[in-house]
Amino acid sequence: MRVADALPTAIRQLLAAGVPEAAQDARKLLAHALGIAADRLTLILPDPLPEPAHATFENLVAARCRRQPLAQIIGQRLFWGRWFEVTGDVLDPRPETECLIAAALGQQFSRVLDLGIGSGAILLSLLAERPAATGIGVDLSPAALVIAAANARRLGLEDRVDLILSDWFDAVSGRFDLIVANPPYIAGDELALLAPEVRDWEPHLALSPGADGLAAYRRIVAAAPGQLAPNGVLMVETGPTQSTDVAGLFRLAGFAAIEVLADMDGRDRVVLGHYR
Repeated sequence: MRVADALPTAIRQLLAAGVPEAAQDARKLLAHALGIAADRLTLILPDPLPEPAHATFENLVAARCRRQPLAQIIGQRLFWGRWFEVTGDVLDPRPETECLIAAALGQQFSRVLDLGIGSGAILLSLLAERPAATGIGVDLSPAALVIAAANARRLGLEDRVDLILSDWFDAVSGRFDLIVANPPYIAGDELALLAPEVRDWEPHLALSPGADGLAAYRRIVAAAPGQLAPNGVLMVETGPTQSTDVAGLFRLAGFAAIEVLADMDGRDRVVLGHYR
């Protein structure tokens, strides 16, 4: 069997399982089974497919047919130009979150706090782009902190980041120029409507606080002024229908110059405010 011959069957299986972008995922899984970069797969399509790689590919396709996220299967996700380890203990970093990175890099900061660090994609991307900055990342999940620590080591950032087990600000001291968060915001009655990759495979602790989905914002926005340095900035990712409510919380807490920023698809995605 040639490498190319393995793709049609896999694509049919993925389509039958309802996997979106089946052809793209099949190619990425085949490249992973072969131990090569996905952009090199085309070069070896006419080559013989080694049996061990074929068996591995079939197992990977079976996992994707169960709707396990691609990033969990291959163990990593590309985010803001860097690869991050991903497991079922953390959220799969989303492309839309990159608009938070872009907005944060438009601010002046030397000390940053990431509330709910997860894989570390947000905080570590910011520190990698700002070599003089340091940061603290907190999470309520010990397993998530293990993944964040591994990613910090992979990126050579372990000396510039401290990781703390904390329920939001509870174990945090000091003040920060920038506080960022991508908190759980899915309303309780919306969980069942999520794609299987999210609903069945990602940690619900990081997805939903239940009720109206705003509980985390209420706690973060109310407490943030006590942890921000003068002229500090709070920046949070939101669901596309929540920006008005979250911006209202910012105003009630005394933030100024509040902005709502859209993601690449034009949906409201980030709310930020300055605290004088």
